[in-house]
Amino acid sequence: MQTLLLLFRPRFIVLTLCALAALAFAAAIVAGGPTYLWMPLTLFGWLTGLGIRDLLQARHAILRNYPISGHFRFLFEQIRPEMRQYFFESEKDGKPFSRDTRAVVYQRAKVALDKRPFGTQKDVYEDGYEWMHHSVVPKPAADSDFRIVIGGTECTRPYSASVFNISAMSFGALSANAIRALNAGAKQGKFAHDTGEGGVSSYHRENGGDLIWEIGSGYFGCRTPDGQFDPDAFARAASDDQIKMVELKISQGAKPGHGGVLPAAKVSEEISLARGVAMGEDCISPAYHRAFSTPVGLMQFIGEMRRLSGGKPAGFKLCIGHRWEFLAICKAMLETGIYPDFIVVDGKEGGTGAAPIEFADHIGMPMREGINFVHNALIGINARERIRIGAAGKIATAFDMARAMALGADWCNSARGFMFSLGCIQSLSCHTGRCPTGVATQDPIRARALVVEDKRVRVANFHDATLRGLAELVAAAGLEHPNEIRPIHFSHRISSTEVVSFAELYPPLETGELLSGTQDARFAQAWALAQAATFAPKV
Repeated sequence: MQTLLLLFRPRFIVLTLCALAALAFAAAIVAGGPTYLWMPLTLFGWLTGLGIRDLLQARHAILRNYPISGHFRFLFEQIRPEMRQYFFESEKDGKPFSRDTRAVVYQRAKVALDKRPFGTQKDVYEDGYEWMHHSVVPKPAADSDFRIVIGGTECTRPYSASVFNISAMSFGALSANAIRALNAGAKQGKFAHDTGEGGVSSYHRENGGDLIWEIGSGYFGCRTPDGQFDPDAFARAASDDQIKMVELKISQGAKPGHGGVLPAAKVSEEISLARGVAMGEDCISPAYHRAFSTPVGLMQFIGEMRRLSGGKPAGFKLCIGHRWEFLAICKAMLETGIYPDFIVVDGKEGGTGAAPIEFADHIGMPMREGINFVHNALIGINARERIRIGAAGKIATAFDMARAMALGADWCNSARGFMFSLGCIQSLSCHTGRCPTGVATQDPIRARALVVEDKRVRVANFHDATLRGLAELVAAAGLEHPNEIRPIHFSHRISSTEVVSFAELYPPLETGELLSGTQDARFAQAWALAQAATFAPKV
């Protein structure tokens, strides 16, 4: 009796009403009612069956207590991100990129009006607000095709690169059409496209845009059957004229210190060919490299990459972790006499790769601190002039670029910015394969939605408009080239009444200061702990 009374409690009333409705419609049909009554009978019968299943299943306590109606909770939870994005978030609130930032990328990619009326919506007296200083004698805006030459004294085939390029995103993470459109846009706009660690696919080659070939710990595209680095395969692939630079990935901002596995079920024939892995087997990217294990070994490997590529610029990408480990690499440069042509500093705010929340939120150094640390470390060992620094990590606007350059970057890479130019709507479903715009998926039906001929133009437009924005910022500051931007050109608010210059927040080292003995607390202890022979700290 007590069990029967449960059916009339408020939380069970939906099931009770559905069961009563089903019985009523069944009785009406038995009594000779019209045939259309089968439709509501089927509906309420199905709901009654669902409710009984909810009562009996053991996985969800909510459904056991709220049969049928409990499903609304899961529905609302599923559509919560879309509801928040479309109806509740303000122009400045969206994460990781605000609606305002996404909108300006869409507008620039479409060559639509990207101006904002009625003043800034930012609180300029809020802690953390930052701005760039202008000059009372601004310069005429220069040609926005800002370029830098990458390649040190040991490089025989230096590369003239745009200061704004596509950051590392692999085929496999992105769809074939996304890769096609990015590379075609890079070709049209005369800038570079980083392949990511997933190898150089046929889709990277179709349109002939400049490539930066990234090699990760899985050595995809240049590996032996057991996953070791294959120098002959590397030399054959790197000889392609479309590949302008070769980059070794030590770590990435999305999940520094974390490897990855592409399950065998997702290793398609195309991915198998691009990565050089067998179908039917898990595609593993270890958390560490097997081709070297010491700072000296790393420098020797970089030198070998440069030699095997025929003298093309060779460098590495990392998110800064232990400071002494990067300073150990600096000591290895001094000891071996081998210097990379470039270093790409990825900030922990980078994020096209899906990661455990502990890594995404709490592992790795943010980009600004990372860039400035690497910049000063190279100054401290007298190597800054021979090594270029690239910055990657949540860069989407000209202001983002100028700020990174003030802290030491020579050029900037953007991943999610260029994804937005392809039509990405920040649905946060990249890791599910169900990208609604065909950007981050291997589903051919979904990828079909991305029309290459349309999106390649938008990729080039976004690049061009962002550099024109940078040219205007540079001119407003009274400068002629972004390489003239310095920390003194930026200010940071630390309270409603206190402002400090970037020059105060990020004080520079003197040239050779690490070699002569620094007292700077940011470097002194880490320099003492660093040793070229091992990544472990000196004890």
